[in-house]
Amino acid sequence: MTAIRLDRRRFLALGSLGAAAAVGRPAVASRRAGLASSPGVAGTGAGAGAAPGAGPVRMTGDGLGLTPAETAALWAELASDGRIERDSYSNGGAVAALEAHFAEVLGKERAVFLPTGTLANHLAVRTLAGGTGRAIVQAESHLFNDSGDCVQTLSGITLMPLAPGRAGFRLDEVQDVIARTAGGRVSRPVAVISIETPVRRRYGETFDQGEVDRITAFAKREGIGLHLDGARIFLQSAATGWSVADYARPFDTVYVSLYKYFNSVSGAILAGPRALLDELYHVRRMFGAGLPGAWPFAALARHYAPGFTDRFRQALAASESFIEQIGRHEAFEVERIPAGTNLFTLRVAAADGAAFRARLGRRGIRLGAPRGFRRGDSDGGGPGHVRFLVAVNETWNRTSADALAGAFIGALRA
Repeated sequence: MTAIRLDRRRFLALGSLGAAAAVGRPAVASRRAGLASSPGVAGTGAGAGAAPGAGPVRMTGDGLGLTPAETAALWAELASDGRIERDSYSNGGAVAALEAHFAEVLGKERAVFLPTGTLANHLAVRTLAGGTGRAIVQAESHLFNDSGDCVQTLSGITLMPLAPGRAGFRLDEVQDVIARTAGGRVSRPVAVISIETPVRRRYGETFDQGEVDRITAFAKREGIGLHLDGARIFLQSAATGWSVADYARPFDTVYVSLYKYFNSVSGAILAGPRALLDELYHVRRMFGAGLPGAWPFAALARHYAPGFTDRFRQALAASESFIEQIGRHEAFEVERIPAGTNLFTLRVAAADGAAFRARLGRRGIRLGAPRGFRRGDSDGGGPGHVRFLVAVNETWNRTSADALAGAFIGALRA
């Protein structure tokens, strides 16, 4: 049992990077078990992969992909260190500490914990609209496609989708909709504009910042509320060098996911002005979301949030080196996502994609299944090739770019 517990602690220390230099404090597991506080680096040989004991390099998803056992071990470590304080119906305790952290980082007066991003986006639009009017959204947005028409059904606010097949809309498209709305026989003006960036349905493509600036300036002049669906905005910040506060500044409210890359089991943060959010816990409870105890979610996100952008920027740098190295090999071809963040396409000259993945798996690298992820592309990459959608996340920091490139080249051979 002792050996198993130490392995879990090592995983948690390395998985969160446990890096005092990057985070400003050592990981809990590092302090208690006396383990190294920096991620292991694998060798550079063709057969090398993830560093021994560091856990796999996951090339799917935005986060660490903690197992239930690893999550439970971290909860136990945080609790034994006195870093979890119980909340009461999602107020106070660990939840209040999490809210204070994100309010500061996002540059907003107030932040509120919510159990899902669907509810965070819904309540943001509902609150900004004041219970009436219409909301402009992207046709490719999560709010329009993946939220069960919650805003329309539960709050009576009509969503007006723009720019199908594109990451973002333009100011002139917004102005056209507002002009048409103003000319209707029954007044139903646009009250809110919601912008998602990066856009999940566009594989992490970002909304053009120039258009964001023009649209938000126009909305402020017209008295239209502004919401940022920034579920993955910290990924965008790491990719561009802009701070999340800079991205959030023009918007009244901003939503950030807690489970995608802050490794919580679930949860979301909605941040904005006190005048809008101070009493939101009443609405939260009305929607059945005043969880009696939210500390398990809050404690995990609060643990992984400090220093995340720096750590993710390190992972992106490793991916750039990896891409440059395998790009010199005739068996690999990389396709970038336009204005992307942490996803790219990798075409591999391999007759058997499943066997290629299995060989990488034995080297501690978890690659997703071959896929034709663009519309109309069902062959997984074309004759003689397989195509993979590759995600960069913190697990890339568990090894070196040289080791990853060597592992991919080595996995070409049966």
